[in-house]
Amino acid sequence: MAWNEWEELKAEALSRQRDSPHTRLNTLDGGSSGGSGLPGSYGDLKVTDDDLAGIGAAAFELHDDLWDTVRVNVPSSEAAAADLSRQGFALGSGLQHVADRWEEQLMSLVDACAQISNHLRVTKKLHDGDEVYIQRRLSSIAALDAGFNERTGRPDGEKAT
Repeated sequence: MAWNEWEELKAEALSRQRDSPHTRLNTLDGGSSGGSGLPGSYGDLKVTDDDLAGIGAAAFELHDDLWDTVRVNVPSSEAAAADLSRQGFALGSGLQHVADRWEEQLMSLVDACAQISNHLRVTKKLHDGDEVYIQRRLSSIAALDAGFNERTGRPDGEKAT
């Protein structure tokens, strides 16, 4: 490939990029969306315990519904597949294959729901522990600062009351 051809291809790609809409990640449009639109300025992610509890409860409920309701059809499909196979129908092995794949996918989904529910419960517990630890550390620093202020006086020279 000649150097001129390479330069032409680069220029063509750049003009296509400018002319066509494309997705920009991690930025705001600077319009009426309320963001500053400046690169590097991001909003704060804020999640309350109620939010986590709601998501965890929904995942747990979905887990139970999948296990109790959807899984009920798997044994009947397997029985039908076995009966068709005994009668010499090739459809029996096909139905068994579908039932096996269905159960694998269903169990993956059930496991994912359980992991979401458990992860959110553990995350909440860990962050609660972190919060208590941080509060203890800050209160001990405040007590230490108060002790220094009592011995040396206030920085502006006035006596502490």
